[in-house]
Amino acid sequence: MVERIEQTGQELVLIYDGECRLCVTAKQGLERLDCERQGHQVRFVPYQSEEAARCLGADYQPGRPDVAFLIEQDGRISRGLDAFLPLLPSLRGGRFWLVLLNVPLMRPLAYLVYRLIARYRYRWFGRIPLR
Repeated sequence: MVERIEQTGQELVLIYDGECRLCVTAKQGLERLDCERQGHQVRFVPYQSEEAARCLGADYQPGRPDVAFLIEQDGRISRGLDAFLPLLPSLRGGRFWLVLLNVPLMRPLAYLVYRLIARYRYRWFGRIPLR
């Protein structure tokens, strides 16, 4: 699902669960890769911050988020797996995964796997206490 919010600037904002060990590790990996998209930097914001609440507006719910969010320069908000798809072309092997997602039944399977991991991420990967 994609929505639009008001945003200024030339960066993408990826809102991730700052308490999820998997999410924090993935964020650190993306930072190490210096993930860029079309010359725009990606800024990482933990969901448990005032900035995330401000960016997401009415979509923000206190507590643990169900999915990650990507806010593009034009204010569009992508959720879940869709939040990561725009970042894939800038990652090593990312174009391969985009092509693979165009194979029949692969995209629905990828969405299912994302939802499954998102649902059980604390049980499988653990929790990081907020600082």
